[in-house]
Amino acid sequence: QVQLVESGGGLVQAGGSLRLSCAASGRTFSRYGMGWFRQAPGKEREFVATISRSGGNNYYADSVKGRFTISRDNAKNTVYLQMNSLKPEDTAVYYCAASGSGMVVSTSEVHYWGQGTQVTVSS
Repeated sequence: QVQLVESGGGLVQAGGSLRLSCAASGRTFSRYGMGWFRQAPGKEREFVATISRSGGNNYYADSVKGRFTISRDNAKNTVYLQMNSLKPEDTAVYYCAASGSGMVVSTSEVHYWGQGTQVTVSS
């Protein structure tokens, strides 16, 4: 069992930055590929970014490529999402996700979810 707790969300103006963190419980964090998803009101949950177990590989949705950076610290059982040049369309609840299958780009591959953190970008 893995428990995920996100933090770092908030209200920011367009063009600003936020850094999300996701702290995982347990001793097996490095066995999981990690990812971030987001869900805007009235829309389906969508993939944002993912990182491999070791942190050596990552992959991004086209909508955030070049603006967002995912990273992880296995010693601290934490995965991060640095979000720069934020846009109003980035407004959503952001969810941390863990997959025992490795990097995760689909909700069907997620084994554990965090509770979500709200990110609001004003224009």
